[in-house]
Amino acid sequence: MSQVAREPRILIVGLGLIGSSLAAGLRRAGVAGEIRACDPHLDELTRAREMGLVDGGGACLAEQLDGVNLVVLAVPVLAMCDVMHELATDRHRAAPDLVITDVGSTKATIREAAVAAFGSLPANLVLGHPIAGSEKSGLDAVDPALFEGHKVILTPAPSTSTDAVGRVRALWATVGAEVLEMDVDRHDAVLARTSHLPHLLAFSLVDTLARQDERLDIFRYAAGGFRDFTRIAGSDPVMWRDIFAANQSAVLDALDEFEAGLARLRHAVEAGDADAMLSTLDRASHARRYFDSLLNQRSYQAEYQMQESTSLCYRAGPGGAVQGRIRVPGDKSVSHRSIMLGALAEGVTEVSGFLEGEDSLATLQAFREMGVAIEGPHQGRVTIHGVGLHGLQVPAGPLYVGNAGTAMRLFAGLLAGQAFDTELTGDTSLTRRPMGRVADPLREMGAVIDTAEGGRPPLKIRGGQALKGIDYDMPMASAQVKSCLLLAGLYADSETRVREPAPTRDHTERMLGGLGYRVERHGDTCWLQGGGALQAAPIDVPADISSAAFFLVAAAITPGADLVLEHVGVNPTRIGVINILQRMGADLRLENEHEVGGEPVADLHVRYAPLHGIDIPADQVPLAIDEFPALFVAAANAEGVTRLRDAGELRVKESDRLQAMADGFARLGVEHTLYDEGIDIMGRNTDGPNYRGADVDSLGDHRIAMAFAVAALRAEGAVNVRDCANVATSFPGFIELARRVGLTIEEQQEGA
Repeated sequence: MSQVAREPRILIVGLGLIGSSLAAGLRRAGVAGEIRACDPHLDELTRAREMGLVDGGGACLAEQLDGVNLVVLAVPVLAMCDVMHELATDRHRAAPDLVITDVGSTKATIREAAVAAFGSLPANLVLGHPIAGSEKSGLDAVDPALFEGHKVILTPAPSTSTDAVGRVRALWATVGAEVLEMDVDRHDAVLARTSHLPHLLAFSLVDTLARQDERLDIFRYAAGGFRDFTRIAGSDPVMWRDIFAANQSAVLDALDEFEAGLARLRHAVEAGDADAMLSTLDRASHARRYFDSLLNQRSYQAEYQMQESTSLCYRAGPGGAVQGRIRVPGDKSVSHRSIMLGALAEGVTEVSGFLEGEDSLATLQAFREMGVAIEGPHQGRVTIHGVGLHGLQVPAGPLYVGNAGTAMRLFAGLLAGQAFDTELTGDTSLTRRPMGRVADPLREMGAVIDTAEGGRPPLKIRGGQALKGIDYDMPMASAQVKSCLLLAGLYADSETRVREPAPTRDHTERMLGGLGYRVERHGDTCWLQGGGALQAAPIDVPADISSAAFFLVAAAITPGADLVLEHVGVNPTRIGVINILQRMGADLRLENEHEVGGEPVADLHVRYAPLHGIDIPADQVPLAIDEFPALFVAAANAEGVTRLRDAGELRVKESDRLQAMADGFARLGVEHTLYDEGIDIMGRNTDGPNYRGADVDSLGDHRIAMAFAVAALRAEGAVNVRDCANVATSFPGFIELARRVGLTIEEQQEGA
């Protein structure tokens, strides 16, 4: 553990479940200091001593304060006022470095009790709340592992001593908890919804059923779902009465929200509205799985907006073979668009091959929050009950798109034409990325959009604006900007024309056409007329060439490699990676070429062949913009110099990819020269390793992480890649596929 409590004397006030389990956890962790307890029930104190949980104690708080360094208040919320007054009166008996903390489930009331008792909020008071418990209570339920892997939320004030916060953090870390921080009001609002409301509903449901004439049969035949939900109704009634009273305002707000949602569902049931019922049930089912997956993978900051204490890293070993036939996950760009356009279509759209990665799931979840009924995903299959261009509903709050820059930029276009206000937000990485490139032209179309400083997220989009078509010359090639404006153009009162300085991926135009919406193209310009409609049609998502790129490079640089990547999308606007590798001498062929849903696909067959450095043609840069981290690894293993220019777009991806790759190459010993919009890579191609092993930082960028994992194939030693959790945003199952074809790679928790 990174922190261990080193308090000479700890006093736990209250030997209920939390207080006794904390004592047991500290004992099991081998804490050297004395642990004392204060509890009005002397028989409980005697039992706690006999169980070895505490060294001593008594019923009088003042008598137990002598020389105490840390006091933990584990008493009911409404008892805090009296306890705080006793502490304020007798704190002089404690050690000079006394720190006070608590375990209460509602913080504002306890903060008020502290101010009333002490006259102001003491700097040595750190209010806290362990998110752990049981329906059982007291010493009979003591559990030394109760807090392991659970969160403890601290709510320090600006005036709280940093030393005091650190000591309370160490206390909880010692018993295996994950310590987070948030402000008091945020804590009480969140806990009212996630803890207090569920307990209120469980108590109410059991009470209602228990008073019915058939109650014996009701409980006799209750299945697992009933037992799981109502288990918490066995909790301490007095404790929960106090919590509901103490957090009254937040609990009532949560109850109002729940009753409104319940009324909507009741109305759907009464009306026999199958789509409305499915929309609510499916949104709830997948919201739980989506947010649980999102938080457990530790790839984004939690909803509380606090840093996780550990980070996923890769340890990739040198050498290995690259052999076999695999299919990488579905194309992320097409997956995003399939959900967006399927939701805006009239009728039911069946999607196959959908990428079940976090970015795509964020898009899917956002449309559920706007009232679209969506079934799945189940093994890549999604069924979307479209609502038409004007059928979206106002979401309950900001739409969170995680790390998905594509989703945010495309959403900006389609939401600009809605009748309701929306806010788009994302994780920390996304909030650093520029959004002015879409916000500015959308404003020219009549949209009203507010951004954070520097044109960055969150984006606040005002609804009800009359959009007009524009003729827009993009200053730089960007499929996201082009798609954003075309989606806004669906709602414009005239023609929207977009001219691009170089070809970019055209998935949006192809899919719009496949759903019956006419999009014209001539030369470097595409355009559409607003006011039409989309008709549902099947969408087959091909395997993602951006994901395939890592395995293409792995096979291209590994002697003896022979690999087939099946059913890969080879849209002409996306095949820069193929063109560049072939120019470098890769033995790479397209087999079984055909078309699905307007998108060309093929099996990509690549065998090892010596590579040589090239000057990357300018016209290939926008066609391979997402694949350059992988291509840089190919360049490091090619004979001679590979030169890239006019690639400034790489500076504003999930990371500054030019700088991130250059920094990693410096650690590996790959010679390079970095420029503002490009890089020169001095590669080698030998029979043995081409550079050394090293620790490198992906900066949370999924493509950087995977690129350096592939680079390990030709390294002298292991390549350890830090901050890899976001690989799940684009390539779920990367580790498994990499191992299947022969890479030596494992996941590790850094800082655990």
